[in-house]
Amino acid sequence: MRTYDQKLADFLTSLQLERGASPHTIEAYRRDLIDLGTFVEHQDPDLIEVSVLDDYTLALRDRGLSPATVRRRLAAVRAFLKHRAREGGRADAGRTVPLPRLGRRLPEPLTRDEAERIVTSPDGSPRGLRDRAMLELLYGAGLRVSELVALRVSDLDLEEGLVRCMGKGAKQRVVPTGSRAIEAIRVYMQRGRPYLGRMQRGDILFLNHRGQGITRQAVFQLVRDHAREAGIDKMVTPHTLRHSFATHLIEGGCDLRSVQEMLGHATIETTQIYTHVSSQHVREAYAKAHPRA
Repeated sequence: MRTYDQKLADFLTSLQLERGASPHTIEAYRRDLIDLGTFVEHQDPDLIEVSVLDDYTLALRDRGLSPATVRRRLAAVRAFLKHRAREGGRADAGRTVPLPRLGRRLPEPLTRDEAERIVTSPDGSPRGLRDRAMLELLYGAGLRVSELVALRVSDLDLEEGLVRCMGKGAKQRVVPTGSRAIEAIRVYMQRGRPYLGRMQRGDILFLNHRGQGITRQAVFQLVRDHAREAGIDKMVTPHTLRHSFATHLIEGGCDLRSVQEMLGHATIETTQIYTHVSSQHVREAYAKAHPRA
């Protein structure tokens, strides 16, 4: 009977010859699968029971490894066992290794004061008026950066305070935005947009200095620039403003279903990641609301 090490060597060779994996990738697989071999005491990989794989998953977590590291190691195990299935091992071997889902890492939300300082940072130049309107929409309507740069003038209903945008999966939604964002857009349309470029095409809302639609990269840069001008040291991106929008709504008492609709999430589970409000806020809410507090 061929040993664990021999079958592992065959798998690593197939990675190189059949998939063209880099030496770095092959070495990463080798390290991860040597760890599995040690755990199963170099048992024939074709004979490893599902219960043993479950125990191995628990052992990885008990070591204090990060979710990303656990997922990477189990992905290596799955790939190895699928290879063994093709070589005559158990047909279902690879499917017995579930990959844990990774928790989404969210940016630290801004405080209300920090958000206020960022959105009011731009000056009164045409570009400054444009930046102010964009920042107000990112924070005031919770738009994704891709939704922001795709906005057209015809997507706005300034009288009703509504913005129509195209979200993920080409799903259209209409979101409300605040009076300050509406005012910033009005000022930009009157005193900013007409002075951005001589050859303006179409009705794209936010333009660069050449009169063309502003890019995602430019929005990321201007958000960083205005955060720095506002004296904020933490990393701030367009998604930081979207996250802060959702967090501040929830802290203010907005229900989760409404936040879901405004963010354009397909499921309520996705929106629940925005409920990580500070423990201090929770304690204050409890103190105000509970009769025995």
